[in-house]
Amino acid sequence: MKLQDEQWQELEPLLLGKQSDPGVNAKNNRLFIDAVLWIVTRNSAWRNLPREFGNWTATYMRFRRWNESDFWRQLKQSDIQAPGLAQLLEQIVHYGDLYTRRIEQRQQRKISRTAYKATLAPVKAAAARQQALAPGESTSHWVHLVAPG
Repeated sequence: MKLQDEQWQELEPLLLGKQSDPGVNAKNNRLFIDAVLWIVTRNSAWRNLPREFGNWTATYMRFRRWNESDFWRQLKQSDIQAPGLAQLLEQIVHYGDLYTRRIEQRQQRKISRTAYKATLAPVKAAAARQQALAPGESTSHWVHLVAPG
């Protein structure tokens, strides 16, 4: 899926990195938007992005930055008149929300694994100490000292 000329004319002034903007200019905003639409409409992995859209990692990183700054949602909330453009932006926002949710879930699983491993550490340490004892050597050698007898 690619933007139609009418959609691009309405979207272009709203994007970051225009020639009139200070700082670094975006090399090709239209190609970038078309690449994101290709990914979103096919629900494809970024590494499958065709070469015609440029380097997939650069496109992915740019998508991430725009997603983290909530720029896609800001675009969607703009007063869009071009037919179908609002729906395309809604698809991108939805994809971005799913992406954010997956990242948060991955981070939560990592935190849970770390906490679980921390609770196992004392048990593993005790087991390691027990295994370190020579065969026949016991930690109960002091029992006869306190046992009635």
